Amino acid sequence: MKNVPATRRVSEVRLGYVDEVISSRAKVSKGSIVKKYKVDPATVISDEQSLRSLFPAMSPLAVKKCQTSLDDHAQAFIRRSPFICLGTQNADGRADVSPRGDPVGFVRILDRNTLAIPDRPGNNRLDSLVNIVAHPSVGLLFIVPGFDDTLRVNGDASLVNDPELLKSMSVQDRVPKLAIVVDVKEVFLHCAKAFRRSHLWDPARFQNRSEMPSIAKIILDQTTGAPDDDEEMRRIDDDLEAQYKRTLY
Repeated sequence: MKNVPATRRVSEVRLGYVDEVISSRAKVSKGSIVKKYKVDPATVISDEQSLRSLFPAMSPLAVKKCQTSLDDHAQAFIRRSPFICLGTQNADGRADVSPRGDPVGFVRILDRNTLAIPDRPGNNRLDSLVNIVAHPSVGLLFIVPGFDDTLRVNGDASLVNDPELLKSMSVQDRVPKLAIVVDVKEVFLHCAKAFRRSHLWDPARFQNRSEMPSIAKIILDQTTGAPDDDEEMRRIDDDLEAQYKRTLY
């Protein structure tokens, strides 16, 4: 263990939100990386024509299902969703995906082409927000617990601090500092295959979070070093849990 004061270690693991699945019975792969993988240039697919030649033609319905605004079905789906994935990219095109979660229906439908996402307290890396400033194109994936199908929304985002809008998205009397407002360009439902293959909602496939170290220990292992003393590590974990409760909003 590196000689780093416990108080510093505690402060360095205050990182934001963690969603943990708590149950067991799933089989987990224990494979290991033997050597560095190198891509054979001869196997690289580098143009769309070569790519599409590997797959059957798209069905007409798959093309037609893409809408340019939020119809009644898309709006109903969004109002049920407590969780989205937000895809952004920086000025150099480097992509990033961030989870966003809140009470059901937290993404506000302002009109048939405009959504507003409240920005809640996090770890202040601001990756998604900085990316949006540099490159406004975003992709949203709306997920509803128990649903195997998902809703995809693509558009252009801006960061807004309109006081009236922000006040309308307050939770526990906490007003967000800003909102991500999305000008919707594409909307379509995504089929259930990924969720069916993964058995994501099947309790029999849930994994026991205790089979891996806590997020605090993992990050300390990766950075300043986790304490060898189990009791001290438990105190750090407890402090992080308490900090979650204090700063959720």
